[in-house]
Order: sequence, then structure tokens, then C-alpha cells
Amino acid sequence: MTAVRQRILVIDDEPQIHRFLGPALDAAGYEPLRADSGQEGLRGVALWSPDAVVLDLGLPDMDGKDVLEKARAFYDGPILILSARDREIEKIEALDRGANDYVEKPFGVGELLARLRAALRQSGRAQAPSGPIRAGEVEIDLDKRRVTRAGEAVKLSPREYDVLIRLALGHGKVLTHKELLTAVWGPAHAQDTQYLRVFIGQLRQKLETDPATPKLLQTEPGVGYRFVGDDA
Repeated sequence: MTAVRQRILVIDDEPQIHRFLGPALDAAGYEPLRADSGQEGLRGVALWSPDAVVLDLGLPDMDGKDVLEKARAFYDGPILILSARDREIEKIEALDRGANDYVEKPFGVGELLARLRAALRQSGRAQAPSGPIRAGEVEIDLDKRRVTRAGEAVKLSPREYDVLIRLALGHGKVLTHKELLTAVWGPAHAQDTQYLRVFIGQLRQKLETDPATPKLLQTEPGVGYRFVGDDA
């Protein structure tokens, strides 16, 4: 089974950066994602929940440090700063706001990839999930985006699938309502717990043997939900 490629979101308004960094990330085994502005980048972080973010400070619509601060309100993955600003105070401020590392332009792609690997290792995201995730009769094939129950395909909406995957990749960890809502619906819906309740209910109807006493998608009262797989 081929491993699922880790997704790296590059937030930069310079087309030439994307032209050479995208193929370099692809060749290194990552899936590159692109955003050309701060707002687009924040939407990308919320929508895609990438494994790491490469963020330029000099963006057309907002300062990269503000993007960093806003992203840190709902995203805990590695963020590497990419910038032509070489003043020490800029680096310190970015690191204080939650950046994992800082790479100056112009930079060597080898150095950037090495720093990216280090940040992923430190965050515990170095190993991308591979193969199917199983929980009793349920199997989730991440490569094919396919869910089966007792060998039969289960039809899920894109939003249902996104909620399920966020939970399944938590490997038994409780994900809070806010974490799930932000990752699937975006920061503007971080408090809309009713959305989540409806979709969890729909998933239980489709996946649980007894939806009234769920074993796969468990509720942590007042906190969130957890996925209990065979490896939990």
C-alpha cells in the first residue's frame, strides 16, 4: 500500500516561489498546496489541515506575522517562515508568535527541505499514515478515499468523510468541538457545535452496529469526540 503523502501548504505571493518549490516538494514525496495571500492561506489551513505550512511574511493583503498568529489559534502543525526580511527582530517576533523555524530568501531548497523534515519530526508528524484504518467491520482506505463496512461501500458526503478522517487520524485522541469545526468548516464556524452533532449522528447511522450505543465514534461529554479504531 502506498503511503499517503504529507501535504505542505505554501503561502507566498511570488509565482516563481511556487514554480520551483512546488515541484521540489513533489519530488521529495510531499503533496504541495498553494495559497497566494494571507486570507487564502488561512482558508487553506482550515480547509486542508496540512501537515506543515511554509509562510512568507511579505504578503499582499496582510502581514505574515498576523497570518501566523491567526493560524495558531486553530492549527498546531509546523509553520516555517520564509522571508527576505533579515532583521533579527523579525525572526524573534515570528518565533515568539509560534513559528517553528525561519528560512531567509534567497534559500537553497535542500536547506528548506531539511528544516521541514526536522519540524515534522519534532511535531510528531514525520510519519504519514499508510494503509487502511480499521475499526471492527469498518475500513477506511485513505488512498482511494473509500469507506467500507463489512466489505460493502458506505456512501458518505464530502463533509461526512472529512469529519470521519479528522477523527480517524487522531488515533484515539479526543478532538474538541472547536478543532473539528475549524478544520472542516473553517474558523468562522468554530462555535457551531450543532453542525457537528448532526454529522456525527449521520456517521453513526451509517457506520455503527448500534448507533444508540456507539463504539466507533465516541462522545467525550462537553469536550468533543474520539474515533476508536483497532489500533486504539
